Amino acid sequence: MSLIAKIFGGGGKGSKEPSPQQAIQKLRDTEEMLAKKQEFLEKKIEQEVQTAKKHGLKNKRVALQALKRKKRYETQLAQIDGTLSTIEFQREALENANTNTEVLKNMGYAAKALQAAHKSIDVDNVHDLMDDITEQQELANEISEAISKPVGFGEQYDEDELMAELEDLEQEELDRNLLEVPETDTLPSVPSTSLPARPVMKEEDDDDVAELEAWAAN
Repeated sequence: MSLIAKIFGGGGKGSKEPSPQQAIQKLRDTEEMLAKKQEFLEKKIEQEVQTAKKHGLKNKRVALQALKRKKRYETQLAQIDGTLSTIEFQREALENANTNTEVLKNMGYAAKALQAAHKSIDVDNVHDLMDDITEQQELANEISEAISKPVGFGEQYDEDELMAELEDLEQEELDRNLLEVPETDTLPSVPSTSLPARPVMKEEDDDDVAELEAWAAN
């Protein structure tokens, strides 16, 4: 049994623990009640101050009694301030705990939903499915490639034979063009320009020629 249960006499078998929402609401009600008590004490303190001022010179006994009551009220007010701080701290802790509880509850709910969604999924089946998809994609690519290639409707030719036949045709065309060159009876025209005159030999050349002729005559 907890200390709080011992103090307030709870904790029996038939007792039910309060929910966080109920406890938070109770603390808020207590805060509101203490706030009203604070307002009452502040008014009482102000009244006692006015009484002490009023009788301070005329009746010191009454003034002193008023100041004593003011001190008691101030002590109670300080206690209420401390109590409010404690209650506020406890309420905030409960609110945080309640928030965490709701968050965890929702996360657990989502985890169960995720588990249920994956329950019908087999990892091996997923791998098999991906393999099938890959295989079908490769098959589709092969089909597309085959369709895109030009076909000769079953006719197949030797490329070397076709090239040889093309060369023969080109040679025939070349021979035919040579045979069709037109014949002409006209001779090419003689150049109209005169040949350059023989250069005049120098004296030394003439002497050499005369000497050669004399040697030949002997």
